[in-house]
Amino acid sequence: MSRIGKLPVNLPEGVSVDIDPHNLVTVKGPLGTLEQKVDPDIKIKIEGTELTLERPTDQPRHRSLHGLYRALIHNMVVGVSEGYTIKQELVGVGYRVEAKGQLLEFSLGYSHDIHFMLPDEVKASVEVARRGANPILTLTSYDKQLLGTVAAKIRSLRKPEPYKGKGIKFVGEQIRRKAGKSAGV
Repeated sequence: MSRIGKLPVNLPEGVSVDIDPHNLVTVKGPLGTLEQKVDPDIKIKIEGTELTLERPTDQPRHRSLHGLYRALIHNMVVGVSEGYTIKQELVGVGYRVEAKGQLLEFSLGYSHDIHFMLPDEVKASVEVARRGANPILTLTSYDKQLLGTVAAKIRSLRKPEPYKGKGIKFVGEQIRRKAGKSAGV
């Protein structure tokens, strides 16, 4: 039995799950609505406030799908009830970001500013604590997959480089640093 797949998904107050005959799972909550198509081999049961998934056989394919779909449905339930947050830090002299609704305007040391349009499901805010501190971009959404994709695209605008560590990094991320050139002897 899959360790992840056998765990039940607890449905908090205000979250409803609907399963149609074609195994399309719809999760509705206070923050939004998410849908996920589940493989027809996986059976989904709702008993009270718990959702469980069962697989027909012990084949490797069914074992992997069992854990996968349980994790996806759990992420959907947590997303529509609590939401997800990712924080990114802009490290570098003059690196800035400005949030204008769904439009982010980056100044990342290029000859031009970069404009990045966010999807409607993702909200952004910018924190600048004090002068000289690195700006922190906070992204929030109820869709974990979309939030991760958007954060990865933003990070790819200027990846952290290994010598000075300049670039866009996740808060708490450790950048592998390299030693620079040593002075001639």
